[in-house]
Amino acid sequence: MEAQSSSGLLVSRKRRRDGSNGEPEDGERLGKVPRCTVGLRHPAPFADELMPADAKPYERVGMEEAKRGTPPDRPVRVYADGIFDVFHSGHARALMQAKCLFPNTHLIVGVCSDALTHKYKGFTVMNEDERYDAVRHCRYVDEVVRNAPWTLTPEFLAKHRIDFVAHDDIPYSSAGSDDVYKHIKEAGMFAPTQRTEGISTSDIITRIVRDYDVYVRRNLQRGYTAKELNVSYINEKKYHLQERVDKVKKKVRDVEEKSKEFVQKVEEKSIDLIQKWEEKSREFIGNFLQMFGPEGALKHMLKEGKGRMLQAISPRQSPNSSPTREERSPSPTFRLPFFSKTSPPPSPPPHHSGARGFLISEDDDDDDNDDEEEDEN
Repeated sequence: MEAQSSSGLLVSRKRRRDGSNGEPEDGERLGKVPRCTVGLRHPAPFADELMPADAKPYERVGMEEAKRGTPPDRPVRVYADGIFDVFHSGHARALMQAKCLFPNTHLIVGVCSDALTHKYKGFTVMNEDERYDAVRHCRYVDEVVRNAPWTLTPEFLAKHRIDFVAHDDIPYSSAGSDDVYKHIKEAGMFAPTQRTEGISTSDIITRIVRDYDVYVRRNLQRGYTAKELNVSYINEKKYHLQERVDKVKKKVRDVEEKSKEFVQKVEEKSIDLIQKWEEKSREFIGNFLQMFGPEGALKHMLKEGKGRMLQAISPRQSPNSSPTREERSPSPTFRLPFFSKTSPPPSPPPHHSGARGFLISEDDDDDDNDDEEEDEN
């Protein structure tokens, strides 16, 4: 069940067009896949550790039959070989394409030895055991052939019961041949795959060589000695000095960035203060005009105060129907204390027939008192 789901997942990821590097073209997006655990628990076995194949004679599967699908007990055996130095995503994508060539595929990967590789291609970063181990842990690989031949022979193809050989279709000139896969192509056993642009072992090594000083300093920081890195004493001191200079430069850059941030914050705060000051000044001017302006509250208050003062100091006008002297209420009489015993009580005002009566005021009373004093003298 797991094998079927894994095969279906791999088929769905098969490249759709030439030049796609195993990825869908623009506008084509893979749909969501159900969440499941399809990872392998063990690395791929080596070919020399497997039990020998059954006694059935080796019969190749044709291209049409392989595309239609073969029985579960007879997968299409596809072979892909290479150096696989510094194993990267380009290697993995090529093996994925080889695995997805047919619905039922058994992928065999051949890895060349150090001696053969150094002879025909050059020195490697990883040794053969490291390269073997890297390939056998790729999820698309079913079997690994150690010490694979540089040129495939009919005996080798028959021994491993290989149906097709997968490789990119660019002519591979090596070992005195214009294309080491020429006879495989002529036999109809070649299945082309696509290279992944922008990634290769040579590209990775070029990056390291180009930035050699950076990586040497990196490893010196990580604790590697100058002897382990094959660096002279003078270069070691030079790298340490460069590291200190870079640290100082970094501190300067940090200070500059912090100062820029500080200046920016001060500018933002100053802008906020200016805006608040403008708002407060407008509010103050508005309140001032409201109080002291031409139609302000102070002018109205002064007008009201002036009117009240004028009312207070100006005499009141007598009404047109003012009462006469006789109609006014009598004024209260006033007598000195020392005259209260001897002076007779005031006599009621005489009533004359035919004449208007009048009231005696305080002035008349005073005149009467003066007359009495003269009589006594």
